[in-house]
Amino acid sequence: MENSIEEAKRALRRQVRAALQRIPAGQRVAASAQAGALLKTQGRWRAAQSILFFAPLREELNIWPLLTEALAAGKRVALPRFVAATQRYEASEVLDPTTDLELGHFGIREPRSQCARFSADWLDLILVPGIAFDLQGRRLGRGKGFYDQLLGTLRGTRCGVAFDQQVVDEIPMAPHDMTLHCILTPTRWVELKA
Repeated sequence: MENSIEEAKRALRRQVRAALQRIPAGQRVAASAQAGALLKTQGRWRAAQSILFFAPLREELNIWPLLTEALAAGKRVALPRFVAATQRYEASEVLDPTTDLELGHFGIREPRSQCARFSADWLDLILVPGIAFDLQGRRLGRGKGFYDQLLGTLRGTRCGVAFDQQVVDEIPMAPHDMTLHCILTPTRWVELKA
């Protein structure tokens, strides 16, 4: 059973990655701006005093500009930081993205080691990357389980962030997979049933 779930996940990753590669660069930029504008209209964003962002990879929706806007608005901001000793991610606070970030373990921007760890209880909104999402709140990650481990330690609204091409009919679910509360794409905001 577990092998068939993993095989289905691998096939879905290939399918969605192929669709993402077909999105032209200009369309990626426009879609990212559209998603950022849509997120700012949402009550969950406006009410959030603390937000966990992610540093987008090239193929991911780029809502990075909202990080500096959130800081300017007085919100507290955190990013995942990989801790090699525990082989896990933890949320660490970012006060100034120009000085607090470095390339981390996987070549992704993350807080420097001197950035304070963010309490799991302090996050209001958690912006979550992934390969694919479905409208039942399931998420398909990169396959290592690091993000699901992190999400399991945090409280707050978990919001998947994706291009429209990343929303699929159904994602196979394993027991350790974490579900989401909402999904943001360039064209829609979806609140999911608990």
